[in-house]
Amino acid sequence: MSAADATPAASRPVAPEVGVLLPRDLPADQVLPYARRADALGFAELWVVEDLGFRGGMAQAAAALAVTERIRVGVGILPVGARNVAFAAMEAASVAELFSGRLHLGIGHGMPDWMRQAGAWPASPLTAFKEYVTALRALLRGEEVTVDGRYVRLDGVRLESPPAVVPPVLAGVRGPRSLAAAGRCADGTVLAEPVGPEYARAARSQIGDVPGHRVVAYDIGAVADDAATARDAARPALAWVGDPGWAPHIDPLPFAAEFRDLRERTPDRAAFAQALPDAWVDALAVVGTPEQARARLAEIGAAGVDAVVLAPTGPDPLAALDSLATVL
Repeated sequence: MSAADATPAASRPVAPEVGVLLPRDLPADQVLPYARRADALGFAELWVVEDLGFRGGMAQAAAALAVTERIRVGVGILPVGARNVAFAAMEAASVAELFSGRLHLGIGHGMPDWMRQAGAWPASPLTAFKEYVTALRALLRGEEVTVDGRYVRLDGVRLESPPAVVPPVLAGVRGPRSLAAAGRCADGTVLAEPVGPEYARAARSQIGDVPGHRVVAYDIGAVADDAATARDAARPALAWVGDPGWAPHIDPLPFAAEFRDLRERTPDRAAFAQALPDAWVDALAVVGTPEQARARLAEIGAAGVDAVVLAPTGPDPLAALDSLATVL
């Protein structure tokens, strides 16, 4: 049995589910209160990150699941070069058994610079991804797996106690070839921020028409009674958006050329963020009044996104949860 959403794309509701991201640098004594608060406020999902030098994804997910009652917890993402797939399956199965139906797994290439720092960047990231995801899903289904691939080699490996509800495996990837591979071998896809309708439609097209393939989108979120206040809160989180690796997110935008020109003319990140026109901030984040934010969420959902995961902004992430919850 799979926990993946099996709703065909044609009948998917326009309004996506709304989740929140657990900030990677949240002080340790706030991690569990943050998870509890997200659960109590009614968010559908809580996603944790595994960025090099911060906290481990599975450890955070297990802790968050242990202190909450109903919220789904996603890990976004586990890099394929970081763990042997058999042991990753054991970890995931253990958490999925303990918290049935509430774990989602994001699996991806990982950030190239980080993975090179850790000595774990494969010569062919796409091949490594496909081999890993295929083997991981089979193991989680309780199958005995024998494979002699370029990166994944297993000889009759099987989980002794596979989870009754198999956690969906979502691909945390970008780029046409990787998204196409995600459509062929994963249960869904996690799109890193910023995700507007334009990028969502482009990604869905590259994934292909795959029934039940669940798309989760990360977006910077800032909601306030005054739209200008919300935009001001979002700007610092958008300072990095012009980096080269995020070209797939920018290319579909109608102001892509002007955006790149501004980035080239404004190398200072803080100055760049402040120079972004209001209309661009609105296109790069979920911002504004609760009504404006809900309208934006509906646009993203109509473009093919099943769940939008909002990254809180401002100095107090716990307080930001309450403002983001006004869109629910």
